[in-house]
Amino acid sequence: MKFNEFKDNFSLPKAEEEVIRFWEDNDVFHKANKMAEKREHFVFYEGPPTANGRPGIHHVISRTVKDLICRYKAMKGFRVDRKAGWDTHGLPVEIEVEKQLNLKNKNQVVEYGIDKFNKQCRTSVFKYLDDWDKITRRIGYWLDLDDAYVTLKNEYIETVWWILKNFFDRDLIYQDYKTIPYCPRCGTGLSSHEVAQGYEMIKDPSVFIKVKAADDDFSYLVWTTTPWTLPSNAALCMHPDADYVLIESDGEKYVLAEALVNKIFDSANIISKHKGKDFLKRKYVPLFDIFKEQSDSAYFVINADFVTLEDGTGIVHIAPGFGADDYVIGKENGLPVFQAIKNNGIFKEFAGKYKGMYIKDADPIITKDLKESGRLLKKELYEHSYPFCWRCDSPLIYIAQKSWYLKTTQFKDNLIKNNNLINWHPDEIRSGRMLNWLENNVDWSLSRERFWGTPIPIWICDDQNCAKKRAVGSIEQLKKEAIDCPEEVDLHKPMMDEVKLKCECGGSMSRIPEVVDVWFDSGAMPFAQWHYPFENKEEFEIKYPADFISEAVDQTRGWFYSLLAISTILFDKPPFKNVIVLEFILDKEGKKMSKSRGNAVDLFETADNIGADPVRWYLVTNSNLSVPTLFNIDHLKEVVRKYFDTLRNTYSFFAIYANIDKITERSNEAGMTIDAFLESKAGEPDRFDRWIMSKYNSLIIEVTASFDNYEITKPVRSIQNFVIEELSNWYVRNNRRRFWAKEDDTSKMRAYLTLYRILNGVCRLSAPVTPMVSEMLWKELAGENREKYGLPLSVHMTDFPVANESVIDTELEEAMGLAEKVVSLGRAARSRKNLKVRQPLMSLMCHLPEAASSNGFESLIDIIKDELNIKKVDIAQTLDGLITYTAKLNFKTAGPMLGNKVKKAADFVSSLSSDEVRNNYEALKHRF
Repeated sequence: MKFNEFKDNFSLPKAEEEVIRFWEDNDVFHKANKMAEKREHFVFYEGPPTANGRPGIHHVISRTVKDLICRYKAMKGFRVDRKAGWDTHGLPVEIEVEKQLNLKNKNQVVEYGIDKFNKQCRTSVFKYLDDWDKITRRIGYWLDLDDAYVTLKNEYIETVWWILKNFFDRDLIYQDYKTIPYCPRCGTGLSSHEVAQGYEMIKDPSVFIKVKAADDDFSYLVWTTTPWTLPSNAALCMHPDADYVLIESDGEKYVLAEALVNKIFDSANIISKHKGKDFLKRKYVPLFDIFKEQSDSAYFVINADFVTLEDGTGIVHIAPGFGADDYVIGKENGLPVFQAIKNNGIFKEFAGKYKGMYIKDADPIITKDLKESGRLLKKELYEHSYPFCWRCDSPLIYIAQKSWYLKTTQFKDNLIKNNNLINWHPDEIRSGRMLNWLENNVDWSLSRERFWGTPIPIWICDDQNCAKKRAVGSIEQLKKEAIDCPEEVDLHKPMMDEVKLKCECGGSMSRIPEVVDVWFDSGAMPFAQWHYPFENKEEFEIKYPADFISEAVDQTRGWFYSLLAISTILFDKPPFKNVIVLEFILDKEGKKMSKSRGNAVDLFETADNIGADPVRWYLVTNSNLSVPTLFNIDHLKEVVRKYFDTLRNTYSFFAIYANIDKITERSNEAGMTIDAFLESKAGEPDRFDRWIMSKYNSLIIEVTASFDNYEITKPVRSIQNFVIEELSNWYVRNNRRRFWAKEDDTSKMRAYLTLYRILNGVCRLSAPVTPMVSEMLWKELAGENREKYGLPLSVHMTDFPVANESVIDTELEEAMGLAEKVVSLGRAARSRKNLKVRQPLMSLMCHLPEAASSNGFESLIDIIKDELNIKKVDIAQTLDGLITYTAKLNFKTAGPMLGNKVKKAADFVSSLSSDEVRNNYEALKHRF
């Protein structure tokens, strides 16, 4: 058996497929796990993706990072169970099914039938499961797909119920009438962390409205960017201590903030000055008569400190039915909650000419009506950040309505404490984005007025005089307390809507109709994946909290937060110890990828044409993981050429000569491993052997320390530099002749052994990053009889390299590094003068750092002479006499300083001698 030389018609993608088949045919993943059964656990949590959408390039980088750390920890001697998970509830699934069924809104879902709709959701959740399985397999991501947790299963939901009952029984869940962000398209409220994921910059109508005072002949000048809320206006608000003025402009009188007059009017005559509190309780004429029957309790001026003087007029239009601040201040002032629109964004029947209109469609019509009635001063466009639904991209509205909340604000200090116990990469997430979020934490809006999700297990007595509430935390409790419950239960709507409980008062109890926020589902996974506490208690205790998780930065206020919140409130522990936060992947122009733009990456096509390992390598080396990655297919191909081809060619060089000397056959005949056979024939290592082994072991220390600290980009780049520059361009190139020696020359056999060990070590060092290429080369190096000699079946069953510090020679490394630098500069000098290396030159003169003479550099001069085809190398002790210095005035800096004297100064500087420039350089540079 010979080494495969990988020369003719080599295809990296085909080689990767062969490796994957080798893993599958030999059940390598499960065998590796079996081998590690008795080891210490390293706990990894898989963030559950939704399988009803196709995987994208952003899934590849997250799965690469997860796989990299898990493979590394397994090679470091840990047991790393990798349980897969699927997120199967929520709006992502519902919206997809609505599209399939051509349902336009929530009412049509109800008409279609919740039972039938949820059956369709259940069927659709794994629509793209084959694609997910294929890409998982194709990129070499080892994941236990056979034992995945699935959020739609009764066992998972039962744990979620147990958690919710725990919180309910501790009086942490409550119902309240608050202003919440609401998606008109999806027909449900959203939590603050969901809203945080969907902001976009938009241009809204900016209108300045004249609101007539009821007790005088002026108008309050009011500004808003939401004209659709004006029919629901209940009050005007001014800052009590701000300065306001009564002005006259073009024959009309207005009241507005003094600081904003010049921004709005070209000319205005100030009549009088006032404070905002001077207008408190003064009445004004309503803009619309939609709520005229309640005018006695509305339409007056109130005061609040939240009014700013940066934009608008300093007078805020208050609609308590829309807007959190509006609702709170309205409640404080006894204002009615006017709502001229439904929560689907459509104006109600009593809204006059606007009835049936969608809010954004009504904006221009309302503006036009205000203009025709003489109440519009002017209109503009106002660019600002506005929240959109994170799933359907519809603009959200803020509307006051009832919702169920979890008291996360009660645990603010605990959340911050546990956040600080987590090792965040980068740490700026912990101290910045995440900390800011926690410091401004609001209670979690748990309820969703939707269909396909975990039903909130709260039942309320049907008798309003009783109205007792009870939470159910298990299937056993449900059956025990139900009036009538099927033997086989499905913990979903509509079955759970039909189950009644017995109330203490003797009546019946009905479940509230809402389902829980899907992020609560995913945040419960540390517990629900094990059906804790109903079973697997020991398994859970071993695997909580996680040692490691990783997802994209948008999960800071998504999965990361939901994990932290539930774990903190339940057990006051951080749910994970280490997290790598990934930035987004953009196209080469820095734009977001999408199919509609035509700039999305086809994962399967890229893997089949270029290779999956190159994609993995490129994604973790292209840029630091904490900054956006610009994906450029040409740069990916360059990675293949520079790194993968260099590694393969270096191995092929070894294989060609080893095959000539029949290394594999002879080692088998001797009953020895290839390593042992070569060592038995090798002479003492020469300086190149000692140097490359020193560099390799130094590399091991660097890579290990970085991986242990969850740093990825820098160590992988170091491996790349080692292979390209140190191993290929320096060691192999300078030692080719040793492989040409006859028979078992001891120097040749030492060169074989050195290169063999380095290649073997590089395979193991890079195995977490490029699992398929590393497997391919390691199998060749270890030989087909590897198991016979006690070697593992796979490189992923080997130990991660451990540095032999006794062979590290830092002086030799520094000296050789200096020699490499001199050669590099010498080649550059030849290139500038168009002198080919094959043309011999008499001498090279170089000036070295002071420490160079003491680190063995002079013993390496013969290497420099050979590399540069130089007869002699001279070392200059000083640069005096070799370099001429000249100076030129920096006119950009000196001009403003010297004025008309600048020419005289320029003449003076240019007249300085070389010695004068050298001796006065720092002073001259500082001055000019």
